Amino acid sequence: MFAPRTIPWPLVALFTAGYLAPYLLPTTVGRLDSGLPLTATQAGAVGSALLLSSASAGFLLAARVERIGARRLARAGLTLAAVGYATAALSGAVPLVVVGAMAGGFGSGTVTAVAVTGVAAHPDPHRVSTAGLLSVSGLAGAVYLTVPHLGPGHGQPLAAIALTALAVWPFTGRLPDRAATPHPATEGGRLPHLRYGLALVLAMPCWSLIQNALWGVSGRIGLVQAHLTEAVVGVVFAVALGAGLLGVLGAGAVGPRLGKALPVGGGSVLIAVFLVLSASATDLVSFAVGEIAWNLVYPVVLSYLIGLAASLDPRGRWAVLIGSASSLGTAAGPLSGSVLSAQAGFPVMGMVLAAVLLVVTVPITAVALGMSRRALPVVEIPVETSAAVAPLARDTTTAA
Repeated sequence: MFAPRTIPWPLVALFTAGYLAPYLLPTTVGRLDSGLPLTATQAGAVGSALLLSSASAGFLLAARVERIGARRLARAGLTLAAVGYATAALSGAVPLVVVGAMAGGFGSGTVTAVAVTGVAAHPDPHRVSTAGLLSVSGLAGAVYLTVPHLGPGHGQPLAAIALTALAVWPFTGRLPDRAATPHPATEGGRLPHLRYGLALVLAMPCWSLIQNALWGVSGRIGLVQAHLTEAVVGVVFAVALGAGLLGVLGAGAVGPRLGKALPVGGGSVLIAVFLVLSASATDLVSFAVGEIAWNLVYPVVLSYLIGLAASLDPRGRWAVLIGSASSLGTAAGPLSGSVLSAQAGFPVMGMVLAAVLLVVTVPITAVALGMSRRALPVVEIPVETSAAVAPLARDTTTAA
């Protein structure tokens, strides 16, 4: 399924470095709460500030990756991520931790913008995003198993992200140093599929907020409501991320054969069910079942959403904009989950989030259906078409 020679490993490495911070959100927020003089809500706010900074980088760079050059921008982002997260990890002063986390978040967002732009330009964006999700899920699972054995303190998860940024640096040598000459079909400033793109830009913040509102407080659900130790919660998260690996492998094997509407719509409905189950957990069994089931489905739906965004524009502009809009929801997730659970309790939080998710599922499923219908006629274009049309035909074929 993943032939090594056909996978652009520099993009997978950048994808991993950029997405690792959101994946480590529960342990990062939990450690900030326990290791610094912060309340749970304040720790969630720091996590939200980190992710908001990441989202702002995506919005600023959405149309500039080609102009600046992927290699130069990726190295700048990795440097900022390494320095920012290392500063936050090594400092005990809350203001410096916040500044370092936000600087690292901006670096992560920069790296993600480069990765997503490259994924959108690839002939099979779903395959590349699947490989990236496999990589970041595996690495995050290893961190969750390791961190509880490294002693107390807030710095371990942040240090892991910083070290990952340094480890990915050598892969940047294989990225283009300057922007490639744009194809005539895409060199204009107008974004294609404007209606569908705007619909996803508006819907994805809510979709991501819901996921990360749960993910941001999952550690506290395990510790406070299910009465588990940090080590046990770490094992559950590692197993859950392992289940996510299996889900992504399955999505990669199935590919576009199910279309995008069924995985996106049906998967989001399943997420709503598992979200309620996880938020209502009161013991090890219910907590593990809820988290594992949720993590099994979530990355599958996410991989199809990334492929859907990439299919809107082969230059990757919609993919970066939609990804950044999604990051806004991701940024608001920890604080929203903390406030909602503090005011109403974890079970009520789960029911509210599930209800909102079901509403948001309607427009994103409609976009997936609409893009599938638009893509079908393009599949019939012969290989000998002009160079101006070929990139669009190639990209929309994967959407079909």
